[in-house]
Amino acid sequence: MEKEAELLFGYTQSEIIDLIISVGINLLLAIVILFVGFKLAGIISRSLAIILEKRNSDIGLVTFLKSFIAIVIKLLTIITVFTQLGVEMTSFIAILGAAGFAIGMAFSGTLSNLAGGVMILLFKPFKVEDFIEAQGETGIVKEIQIFHTIMNTTDNKTIIIPNGPLSNGNITNYTMQEIRRVDFSFGFAYGEDYQLAKKVLMDLYLNHPKVLQDPEPFIGLGELADSSVNVTVRLWTKVEDYWDVYFYMNEKVYEKFNETEGLSIPFPQMDVHVDQVK
Repeated sequence: MEKEAELLFGYTQSEIIDLIISVGINLLLAIVILFVGFKLAGIISRSLAIILEKRNSDIGLVTFLKSFIAIVIKLLTIITVFTQLGVEMTSFIAILGAAGFAIGMAFSGTLSNLAGGVMILLFKPFKVEDFIEAQGETGIVKEIQIFHTIMNTTDNKTIIIPNGPLSNGNITNYTMQEIRRVDFSFGFAYGEDYQLAKKVLMDLYLNHPKVLQDPEPFIGLGELADSSVNVTVRLWTKVEDYWDVYFYMNEKVYEKFNETEGLSIPFPQMDVHVDQVK
């Protein structure tokens, strides 16, 4: 039997057994390395996130580094596994480089998203929990990941935006400043008292504690429209109080204009004159 094996494989039976044992051990070690490496990737990335959170680091930076570290450790683990299996690293690196170039060309958008994520973290046009408008979407930033930024809309839909277009496009950040201006345009009928309308509006915003007096509120005659005289009102408030002031003023103006004698809210109308032809 030993001679037959030697003639068939070019090895003696004992050499074949030693080879099988050696390959088996290397394969077993490779599996262990792969398992441990992937486990460590999760543990290390989560531990790093906990440490950064305790130091009050930016949440966007935490989520970005967490996903980035996990990917790097997994890649290193895969390279170690190939080394353990006896793959020549010089050849492997050359193959990896060629494959990386081809993959890079195929996934240029993905690399652009990675670069975009880095740019967002460096220049900080927004951070986690900011309310922004970008790429035609509006919502609260929940996570800044390595390739994508995750937002929640006000009606609780989740939006995932690639970092590449996000970093290169226009971004409106509604919460970066401490205060924000609330703009209104209220109309009353022609022939009614402008000064009375102005006084009613002033009384309303002066009695609201969330309307700031510095910067000073503004009221002016904004437009002589087709069916109404429109008053422009500009109020300042803290960012978190924006919608409270907005809805309060709309509700109270509707009530006050209807109950104040000499003021009314007009509606679009058209006068039609008919000439009798004799």
